[in-house]
Amino acid sequence: MSTTNNRRNFLKSTGVLGAGLLVPNLSFAQPIQPTKDGNVHEFGKRTGYTNEVSILVSMMDWMRDTVIRGVRNISQKELDFLLDEDSNSIGAMLMHLAGTERYYQIDTFKGIPKKEFSFGVSDEMWDAASSLGNKGRATFKGKSPLFYLDKLAEVREYSLNELKNRDDSWLYESTKFFGNQPTNNYCKWFHVVEHESNHNGQIRIIKKRAV
Repeated sequence: MSTTNNRRNFLKSTGVLGAGLLVPNLSFAQPIQPTKDGNVHEFGKRTGYTNEVSILVSMMDWMRDTVIRGVRNISQKELDFLLDEDSNSIGAMLMHLAGTERYYQIDTFKGIPKKEFSFGVSDEMWDAASSLGNKGRATFKGKSPLFYLDKLAEVREYSLNELKNRDDSWLYESTKFFGNQPTNNYCKWFHVVEHESNHNGQIRIIKKRAV
């Protein structure tokens, strides 16, 4: 069996690139509620996580809450609206956020560097989420808000469960990544947060234009 097929079968068996991850379908119709450890606006210790991983989880929770609040009552028209023929819809960008997080799950939790796999090889939907463009426009239209919110929740649940198994030293483990420079897991996962912030701004602009 070829190396590519071995890798593809491994990715399927891990559940990271299968039809679902390791959790049931969830519905995030409401904003994230404050954790039992405190207010979502107060970064700090989270039960089940080491100290610095708690800070990362705090940032992830806060940014996700911001995104969810922005689309909580979104209409189908707003969700599918395109500014022009080359743009991406809000729905496609929400799926892109979920797809990007899966990408970093594979790299940091499974230890499979991006040069050794093709994102979404076993699932056209996730491939479209990664690449957007024509694939995204064709795939992500007419789907309900809960479709996207469920995917975001599903992917995030997997991340949070995996992060409970990592300690602070794991955050500082590095591989060559951005610009082929040493990049630690802390930077990679902060990028997941920053990436959501970037697209959140685009989502808000598109929503205002979808009249």
